Amino acid sequence: MKEFTEEQAKEELNRKQQKFSPKDFAKLIAKGDVLKNKFKTRKKLSKFVKDFKVLFAMVKDYYKGNYKKVPWYIISSIGATLLYVLLPTDAVPDFIPFVGYIDDATIFSLCLKIANTEVKNYLKWKEENTQDNQNPIPN
Repeated sequence: MKEFTEEQAKEELNRKQQKFSPKDFAKLIAKGDVLKNKFKTRKKLSKFVKDFKVLFAMVKDYYKGNYKKVPWYIISSIGATLLYVLLPTDAVPDFIPFVGYIDDATIFSLCLKIANTEVKNYLKWKEENTQDNQNPIPN
């Protein structure tokens, strides 16, 4: 099997991002535990567990109306990326041994690059708006 390139990841993310709509939020939020489990148990994704938690919290805060200071392009890119990770039959099907999650990890990494500045802004906002002795991002 050929390598999943960053260029392919850009094309796939762009395609998925353009299709992401506000109605997709509920589906994404409902699958939070499934996503968290994938990030914790899949080798290619496990290095992104902390990043996943931040992005998922950001999407939830946006959906609930708590944090709207992020452009739609960024929030839809994050949402599309997380939905992509949920799909077992994406560009490289997850059931293929050793390589099944390469595309997921590549797209997730690309999303982190795209959203980097907005994630920093979100974390600053989250810290400023979290009560004392409370972790701003849930475990």
